[in-house]
Amino acid sequence: ESRAANASNKEINIQWYIPSLGKPLNDAETKVLLLYAYNTKPVKISNIKIFSSMSTFSGYLWIPLARVISLRQKLSNLKQQVEMLMQSSKSLSSASEPTSFLGQSETFKIIPSKKPKKHVAKVHLDEKTEEMAKRCLSEVKALLSVVPAPSLPLTEIPFDVTLQSIASLEDMFDPASGCIITEESLFEWVISLFH
Repeated sequence: ESRAANASNKEINIQWYIPSLGKPLNDAETKVLLLYAYNTKPVKISNIKIFSSMSTFSGYLWIPLARVISLRQKLSNLKQQVEMLMQSSKSLSSASEPTSFLGQSETFKIIPSKKPKKHVAKVHLDEKTEEMAKRCLSEVKALLSVVPAPSLPLTEIPFDVTLQSIASLEDMFDPASGCIITEESLFEWVISLFH
């Protein structure tokens, strides 16, 4: 059984296609094809010829390549900003913890951490980073909305901001590769844009 035939949880699979001759006529700008598939319940495909599911969906969108590249750069900058925020909050919290020195007879003990992993911990954004995130996400919303209509900029961030969620969005808009999104709140927001 291949990984492609099974999804043990909700996930979105994003792939890009850059056509050499297949771009739409009457359009001067280069467009790329965003292909997406997602499932809302676990899926196991044993025979593709007889597979049918009410919880699996797919589709595609033509998107201007220049806007994809521009958005990816903005998301990359946002990810760097989130990483810096995490580093500064980490150094502040470690500076406030009491330091103790081990005696010569004591040995180091490795105690498993019960803290959430840094890439899945929710990040508290400062005002500048929050505005940056809202601008990026407004652009994501504009690009992914099936009905191209002018939409108002986001007034709040529609999912939990973690380093992983921002990294997933950055990967999502990399036309050289694709990605799989499994984070619950990010998943829900992205599929809402496809409807």
